[in-house]
Amino acid sequence: MPKFSLILSLILPASLAAAQPATTPVSMPARPLPSKSAAARPLPDDAEPAASPAPAAPGPVRRAARVDPDAPDTPITPAKPKVAANVKPTGDDALRLQIFLDEALFGPGIIDGKPGRFTELAVQSWNEVNGYPPDSWVEVLSAACKAVPSPLAVAVVPDFVKDWVNPDLPTKVSRQAKVKKMSYRSNVEFMAERYHCSEDYLVELNGNRKIANLEPRQSIIVPNVDPFCIEKVTGIAYKADEVMSLRHAVVDTKINQVRIFEAAPAALVVAEPGSDAQTITMRRPNRGLIASFPITPGEPRFIKFGSWEVRNAVELPIWRYDLQLLNTGKRSSDADSLEIPPGPNNPVGIFWAGLTKPGIGLHGTANPETIGRARSHGCIRLANWDAIRLPTLIRPGTSVEIR
Repeated sequence: MPKFSLILSLILPASLAAAQPATTPVSMPARPLPSKSAAARPLPDDAEPAASPAPAAPGPVRRAARVDPDAPDTPITPAKPKVAANVKPTGDDALRLQIFLDEALFGPGIIDGKPGRFTELAVQSWNEVNGYPPDSWVEVLSAACKAVPSPLAVAVVPDFVKDWVNPDLPTKVSRQAKVKKMSYRSNVEFMAERYHCSEDYLVELNGNRKIANLEPRQSIIVPNVDPFCIEKVTGIAYKADEVMSLRHAVVDTKINQVRIFEAAPAALVVAEPGSDAQTITMRRPNRGLIASFPITPGEPRFIKFGSWEVRNAVELPIWRYDLQLLNTGKRSSDADSLEIPPGPNNPVGIFWAGLTKPGIGLHGTANPETIGRARSHGCIRLANWDAIRLPTLIRPGTSVEIR
């Protein structure tokens, strides 16, 4: 690995490392920091970077300490986490929780230490898998505090950022069709998406001056999450898989979430009609649920409710810009459309899973901060860091219900 790339290693138990999907891009983490108060101190610009494995499988995440072999002898002691009453956490504990859920494949949305509706939905999914009451915070926060002792980290802007940033990227579609790649527009946008957060949160952690003048090899404070590594996305097309193709995805347009299940989800304990529901005192873990992510569905008039299948799955897709299709849902001729090149700022992001309903798919986005808020023209949008995990969970043949 070249000197300029991240050199910190995440030391994981052999059993966890072996469990990672072979197709998941290798991640690059960063050096842990103690807490936001300690992180506010100025950091050296020559801090060394980092590298780590892919997100863990659903359920409790066990991670070893992230070690920097070039760090000074002075130990970095994180703030001691606390599990209080059954209330939504704040501060570092909230950040720990979001990171834990993200790496357990229950996406909380943008990581910012301010848990909102998507974090609540992710907690409910984790509780469902593990057999806890849906609205309980105690068990998941306890697991998060053990798995994520250091919620903040130091990351270094890699030298290869220049290959993925184009500050002159046009905003007009007609001009975008003429560029070679839909790159990031700034180093800040690159680092924000890399660490599953917003540019505003990086400013909150580091100050406006540092973020406004961010350059390669400079170090900044980031959430201590397994990063989304755009440089590992190669543009491959994924084939059917004997396990993943049998899975089932449910796109819930009411709560803006996609839930992914094994082929035969475990049955849950429910009350028979007319019985006393209070007699059911045990809650069975639903191991059939393996992942859930925030989404933005299409406008109501364009949503294609029903059951479909994944037809194709490809990284770095080219987007066909068809104004007539966007406005009416009806495809125009190729002569009246434009091809927008691939890249993280492509409107369909860095991954496309097309369904058997033509023109409809699950895909990434150029604007992760709009997930769950702005409507699309019929497809199902995810943040790029969530979208890139889809081919490790679903493949052509996977059934998709849009409800």
